Amino acid sequence: MAKTLKTLLLNLACSDVAVGLFTQPLYTLFLVSRLQLQKHACTTQQMWIISSNLFSTASFFGVVAVSVDRFLAIHLHLRYQELVTHRRVVIVVAGVWVYSASVSLMMLWGLVSTRALTTLVSASFSLIITSGVYIRIYLTVRQHSNQIQSMQIRDEAQSDEIKNFAVLIKSTVGVFYVYLVFLSCYLPVLICTAVIRLYGSNSTLKKFYLFSLLLVYLNSSWNPVIYCWKMRTIRHAIMDILWKVSRRRNQPYRVIYRRPSSVVRVDN
Repeated sequence: MAKTLKTLLLNLACSDVAVGLFTQPLYTLFLVSRLQLQKHACTTQQMWIISSNLFSTASFFGVVAVSVDRFLAIHLHLRYQELVTHRRVVIVVAGVWVYSASVSLMMLWGLVSTRALTTLVSASFSLIITSGVYIRIYLTVRQHSNQIQSMQIRDEAQSDEIKNFAVLIKSTVGVFYVYLVFLSCYLPVLICTAVIRLYGSNSTLKKFYLFSLLLVYLNSSWNPVIYCWKMRTIRHAIMDILWKVSRRRNQPYRVIYRRPSSVVRVDN
């Protein structure tokens, strides 16, 4: 697996873990406080919205970045490592977190309408780009598959190139499953937000909006499962880590006995 893809997947894993550790508990606490009509419900709501805007936005654009990376790997092929460097990927990751933090801070600055409009426009634009990316990936993979089937392999170099391309396709297919789950989880909340912005809010839309947010947070929990299921390298790495941890725990403790130091008494 390329170092650039590892960096993007690590970034996505960090944002997903943060959603599970902070955003989901705060969202549950907010719902409980609201049902019980507690006084601190507003404070909990503000903390939940800030956490959601920070980590969920980072997770959202993390999936988009991974999808674009797979498109560039398929489209550029041999020029991929030359153009998509680790430094540029780190800059993209840093930009994602800076943007997520700025969206989150809009809540503290009182720019609620600006934040909602910015999030809606950027998310819709990103979904359109990602959908177009996967359509291009499908067409490119289909074209290369037809070329591979019509070729008569004679050279080992050609054989190695085809093997590398097959590995690349497998990783891209794994990311595509992540994108499908990502689309099904984020599309309801985007549609609901757009309807509320255009026609106003009511009790039904509020309930649907709260349910759609639950899907958004569950997406962060499903992403690692899909990665382990569809990507062999990640699955083997996690199994190796778990095996090492279990081996250390089951390893018996060794007690080291030391002889007491001898005391020499000198009488004057």
